[in-house]
Amino acid sequence: MPAPTESAVIAKLTRRLIPFLFLLYIVAYVDRINVGFAKLQMSAQLHFSEQVYGLAAGIFFAGYFFFQIPSNLILKQVGARRWIALLMVVWGVISASMSMVTTARSFYVLRFALGIAEAGFFPGIILYLRSWFPATARARTVALFMTAAALAGVVGGPISGAILSMEHTGRLAGWQWLFLLEGIPAILLGAVVCFRLPDNLNDATWLTEEDRTWLSQTLQRENEANPARATSSDSQTRQPNWWDVFLNPSVLLLSLIYFGLNTSSYGISLWLPSMVKSFSRAGNFTVGVISALPYIVAAIGMVLVGRHSDYTGERRWHVAVPAIAGAAAFLAAAYSTSTVVVVAALSVAVLGTFAMVGPFWAMPTSMLTAATASAGIALINSIGNLGGFAGPYILGLTRTSSGNFKSGLLVLSAAMILCACLALLVRTPPIASPEK
Repeated sequence: MPAPTESAVIAKLTRRLIPFLFLLYIVAYVDRINVGFAKLQMSAQLHFSEQVYGLAAGIFFAGYFFFQIPSNLILKQVGARRWIALLMVVWGVISASMSMVTTARSFYVLRFALGIAEAGFFPGIILYLRSWFPATARARTVALFMTAAALAGVVGGPISGAILSMEHTGRLAGWQWLFLLEGIPAILLGAVVCFRLPDNLNDATWLTEEDRTWLSQTLQRENEANPARATSSDSQTRQPNWWDVFLNPSVLLLSLIYFGLNTSSYGISLWLPSMVKSFSRAGNFTVGVISALPYIVAAIGMVLVGRHSDYTGERRWHVAVPAIAGAAAFLAAAYSTSTVVVVAALSVAVLGTFAMVGPFWAMPTSMLTAATASAGIALINSIGNLGGFAGPYILGLTRTSSGNFKSGLLVLSAAMILCACLALLVRTPPIASPEK
C-alpha cells in the first residue's frame, strides 16, 4: 500500500476535525460578543453609561488573561476532550446567567467569570491543532477554524437582533432572552465534546495505521528541526523552563502584535451594533443584518489570505498587509459621514483584523517546541487578549467624552499600524513548500 500523501492526510484531518471545532468556536464567539447586541436594550433599562458598558465588555479579557496559562497546562495534563467539555458547560451556565444582571457590579462579575471560563478554549484549540496539522497547513487550518469568529457575526447578528424583539415575552426583557437562549448551546455541545473529540492520534479510528505513522513522523521531524529546540543532550527528557518562554523575545514580540490585533478586533466587534445604530437609526433586527455584512467579507478574506500564506510559506507580510489595510479603513470610517462609506470602511477594517489571524498563529506554532508550546501559546494569547480589554474600554471612554466614535476609531487605526510594524520584525523558521 503506498504511503499516504500530505494532501490526503490533511484533507482527512480537515474533514474530521475542523467542522466540529468550527461549530464550537461559533458558539464561543457568539457568547463573547452578544453583549454588544444586549447593550441596545440593557444599557437604557439598567441605566448603564457608555463607560460602564465599555468596562464590562472589556473586563471579560481580564479574566481571560489570568486563567490562560493554567488552563492550557491543565489541558495538556487531562486531555483536550475532557477539559474543553468542562469549559463549555461552565461558560454556557455563566453566559445564561447574564440574564440576571441588575447592577453594574453584577455585570462586571459575570463578564469577568465568563472570561475565566472561556480562557482555555481558544489557546487550547490552537495547541490542539498544532498536535495534528503539519506546519505547511497551519495558517489555512487556523484561518479556516477562525472563520467561525467571522461567521458568528454573520449568524449571531440577525439572530440576536430577532431575539431582542422578544421584549416582555414571559416577563423577561429581550436582552435577557438573548443571554439565556445563546448560553444553552454551549452547555449541550459541551456534552457532545466528551464523545466526539479525539485526544490523540491513537483515538482517531478514522485514520489508517499508515496515516498515523506518516503524521507522527512528520510532526516529530518538524519539532526536531525547530531552531528554538534545546540543543543539550538531555533536551528530550528535561522539564521545560517556563521562564525561558516568558523571557523569549520572539514570544514577547508576538504578544505585542496580538495585543494590537485584539485591541482593534474586539474594539470594533463589541461596539459594531452601537456604531451601526448611531449612524443608521435602524431597528434592532436591521442593525443585526447590517452588522453581519463586515463579517461576511472577513470570512472570505481570511481563508484566502491563510491559503496564500501557506502556499508561499510567507507569514510576516501576510500579517502586515491586512493590518495596513485595516488601519486605513478605520481612518476612513472615522472621518466619513456617509452610511454606505462607513459600512464599506468597517467591512474592510474587520477583514483586515480577521485576515491576520491565520498567518499570525502559524508563526508561534512553528517557532515553539512541543515542550514549550502550551505555555508559549497561552502567554501570547493571554497578553494579546488584554487588547480585548483595552479596545472596548477605550471606545467607551471616548464615546462618553466626545459623544461620537471618531477618536476611538483613530486609536484602533494606530493599533493596526503598530501590528504591521512589529510583524515585520518577527523572524520565522523556513517552511518547506507544501505538496502540490
